[in-house]
Amino acid sequence: MDDFRPVDPERIRALVDELGASPLALTPILAPAELGRLSADFHDYSPVLEPLLKGRCAQVAVKVERLEQVMAVAGACARHRVPLTLRGAGTGNYGQCVPLAGGLVLDLSGLNRLRSVDPVSGIVEAEPGCTLAHLDGQLALHGRALRLAPSTYRSATLGGFFAGGSGGLGSLRWGFLRDPGHLLGLEVVTLEAEPRLLRLDAAASAPLNHAYGTNGIITALRLASTEAVAWQQLVVGFSRWEAALEASRELPTTALLLNALCLLEAPVADRMPWPVGCPAAGPGEHRLLLHAAPDTLELLPGWLAARGGQLRWQGPRPEAGRARGLPLGELTWNHTTLHWRAQAPDWTYLQLLLPRPEAPLLEAVRQRWGSDVLWHLEAVRYQGAPRLTALPLVRWQGPQALADLVAQCRELGAVPFNPHVITVEDGGLGVVDADQVAAKAAYDPAGLMNPGKLRGWAG
Repeated sequence: MDDFRPVDPERIRALVDELGASPLALTPILAPAELGRLSADFHDYSPVLEPLLKGRCAQVAVKVERLEQVMAVAGACARHRVPLTLRGAGTGNYGQCVPLAGGLVLDLSGLNRLRSVDPVSGIVEAEPGCTLAHLDGQLALHGRALRLAPSTYRSATLGGFFAGGSGGLGSLRWGFLRDPGHLLGLEVVTLEAEPRLLRLDAAASAPLNHAYGTNGIITALRLASTEAVAWQQLVVGFSRWEAALEASRELPTTALLLNALCLLEAPVADRMPWPVGCPAAGPGEHRLLLHAAPDTLELLPGWLAARGGQLRWQGPRPEAGRARGLPLGELTWNHTTLHWRAQAPDWTYLQLLLPRPEAPLLEAVRQRWGSDVLWHLEAVRYQGAPRLTALPLVRWQGPQALADLVAQCRELGAVPFNPHVITVEDGGLGVVDADQVAAKAAYDPAGLMNPGKLRGWAG
């Protein structure tokens, strides 16, 4: 981290002068408070990342609304050798949009048009600044919907989700963003003195998917959508953890159409803010949260009751873009962590793909760590098969204790996805993706985009 220093102020001044003189209405932002806001995300979930990223801030920022503005900023940054970090809504948790080397933050939230929806295939082309909820609301007019969405659905942007996210609501049906078939193409601006505007097909787009904005400026995305379903929100209570876990394992193997399944251990459920009309969790009550299709409701309550689950609350998922109150999805994925940390800021979390069967690992961790690790599980589709992932809440006891916990989970067969690192590779499977590095060489030859976040880049 000590290798990254702010840019020479003379180069920043030259860049600001050029941008300020542009006929494209580019207004450089220099106010410290605004720069601080535009340089931050939710990396404070991690007590490891927080001190590493403290004080890292852009030296200038620009908000854009049109493609030609993006190209002008890209060219100016390349000519003045100023690092450029892209930003959407800043809802990431790993410091994806925190500039390590100062430079310029380019806010793409104003680039937010839905360009097209194919009436036959449902293929969508939209700009990166579209918020997911607003985009979903527009797709609903065509009978379509997004396949995947994070728990930050109401505020996250499309470009930020594909660049910095991996899955979320819908992963039970559709897997993860990098699975083939979701991202069908990209429009990209290169970071060169004379920027190029490229149209990439699905294969050429793959290296820019989940790359933290390190290897190309995404100005439009083509993606597959799905049919719109009037999902029903269900909250189910279980008195026995083993019964709740078994139901979570079995449900995704049925013919019941589900879009999300989240299991919260009783101490976690007890601290969650439930939707209006939903009773608080009772003592020792584990809770299963579901998004289920309307045609499941004839069978599902009885199926759950036969396995020890009692329906505590049911309601329609709020219409896209019109959510009032607390959608059930905002008690899942990393919103669970958000709500817990609002009351217990000395806690953090992990991300694990659990082995099958899951119970031996869960019990072994419980025996060693007791109430210092609390279970939060999410059902996903991984390599075509239903699996359970975990985002356990972890009492912070220092980096060694966290490393010991990760090591134990790995020894017991889990695959960790480390949320306490800043590079693309280390937060994933830990290996360098040669295609991501090659894309950076092709579209950002000077290595100016979000430096420090792609470990495989040695340029």
